[in-house]
Amino acid sequence: MAPQYIIGIDLGTTNSVVAYAPLEVEQPQIELLPMPQLVAAGTVESRTALPSFLYIGTEEETASLQLPWSASSRRVVGEYARRQSAEVPHRTVVGAKSWLANSRVDRHQPILPWDAPDDVEKITPVDASREYLEHLVAAWNHAMPDAPLGDQKVVLTVPASFDAAARDLTREAALASGFPADFVLLEEPQAAVYAWLVQTGDRWRRLLNVGDALLVCDVGGGTTDLTLVSVAEENGELILQRKAVGNHLLVGGDNMDLALAHYVAGLFAEQGLELDAWQSVSLWHRCRQAKETLLGPGGPDTHTISIAGRGSKLIGGSEKAEVRREAAAGLLIDGFFPECRVSDRPTRRRTSGFQEIGLPFESDTGITRHVAAFLSAHGESSNQSVRPTHVLFNGGVFKTDALRQRLLDVIGGWFEGDGPTVLAGQHDLENAVARGAAYYGFAKHQGGVRIRGGTAQAYYVGIETAGLAVPGAQRPLKALCVVPIGMEEGSEVDVPSGEIGLVVGEAAQFRFFRSAVRKQDCPGDLVARWEEDEIVETDPLETTLDRVAGIDEPCVPVYFQSRITELGVFELWCVHAASGNRWKLEFSVRQED
Repeated sequence: MAPQYIIGIDLGTTNSVVAYAPLEVEQPQIELLPMPQLVAAGTVESRTALPSFLYIGTEEETASLQLPWSASSRRVVGEYARRQSAEVPHRTVVGAKSWLANSRVDRHQPILPWDAPDDVEKITPVDASREYLEHLVAAWNHAMPDAPLGDQKVVLTVPASFDAAARDLTREAALASGFPADFVLLEEPQAAVYAWLVQTGDRWRRLLNVGDALLVCDVGGGTTDLTLVSVAEENGELILQRKAVGNHLLVGGDNMDLALAHYVAGLFAEQGLELDAWQSVSLWHRCRQAKETLLGPGGPDTHTISIAGRGSKLIGGSEKAEVRREAAAGLLIDGFFPECRVSDRPTRRRTSGFQEIGLPFESDTGITRHVAAFLSAHGESSNQSVRPTHVLFNGGVFKTDALRQRLLDVIGGWFEGDGPTVLAGQHDLENAVARGAAYYGFAKHQGGVRIRGGTAQAYYVGIETAGLAVPGAQRPLKALCVVPIGMEEGSEVDVPSGEIGLVVGEAAQFRFFRSAVRKQDCPGDLVARWEEDEIVETDPLETTLDRVAGIDEPCVPVYFQSRITELGVFELWCVHAASGNRWKLEFSVRQED
């Protein structure tokens, strides 16, 4: 069946949104898909967004957890799950998207809800993401029975900072949920730019000029994503090119909710109520609504937060605290967008040599310091930062005027002259990524403005050096560049190098690295030394590659071929020149003839 629609899907850390447009029209007419979901036990309503929360219910609840397209289930996604995160936090999965990018855990193991008791069923981060996507697919198929999602053109967004492993895991979850095999991955900040383009139309060419640098600052519920887009000229036409992306920063609206929760816990303590662990988690989730209420347009001067009783004092009752708008605004503005210099850097504090294995949240919540580090890392020299001429805000955090203005004031203070100009017209911040993804798909299919850029990061493989062994010391490791920054989707390259031994027939560990700042490295460049944050190790791969008939050596001489698929997925092929045998190394490994 020929596709009828282009579908843009924002799989957000906090909320997920689906936008779509008919394909066979001259101009995209982008709409949002209403999302039926449980809002209470036994009650289904449609909302624009699907909260990215998953509640794992009990057997007794199963009968009341039904959706229009399915029988009852113990797993519920959406608004009801979000509400349950405050009432029953140990049965609710949150931040599954961030867990996909956490290389310190096995994301195919059932570890969520994190720290849940043993009697609670657990789920893998990949399967949690699949559950969200399955709900989106089912909602689409329910609304559009004559145009199933698996037959449409689909664009799914991911953070620009997602590495190859996180992208591949996202792809795995999407395919398992019913996505078409040719769906496309798009970076979220680029999607935000596309949403601005579709709202602005051809006027964007009058608003931007050759040499301009656009900073896309996307602060959502769980992450901060930074991207630089430059404006250049080609054949007399303005073009947009993605120049740099930041690291995957786990700091955002959730951190703000937690900061507010600490403050409110102090108010309860003044009333003589010390919160236990369950109440503290519940308070954190309740502060999400308090933040949005207090800092939203026309917010009240005060907001009441209630906590259910847990003990002899409050059984059957609750305790309340009044939070003032002025106090909340001061706490969140100064705590997350502090005044700083462009030379300032985020601090990396460690309170103990032992660290709990969980999500790698940023220890420094100063988003302005992270922006300073990002602009400095991508300057033309070590002592020169990129000066953004324009800023595009995205993410629910920037619905608050005061937070946008503080960031503009801080950036403006770093450079002489006028500060950056805000790209106006982006009013629907929470839905912009899905809308932009739909527009990108339409432009890809029908023609239109495209942002160029290719891969946001360079990729390397670790090559163990030859030489005499030293007792107690590992052999030095060099990083061989196999994918440069900017390698375009749908392209491949032979990596020039001498033959490299590939271990087959026995267990071996293959080490991968990435860099978002080494723009000078080309395929075949061998890096012997690097700074700690310059090249970062990503997921190692431990596996046994099969021997091939006729090749008896345990270490086969190979050369590398790198490929970036149309989906934006990195594939590394190891080729034995003499026989033509090839092994594909990615984050799932298999031998190909």
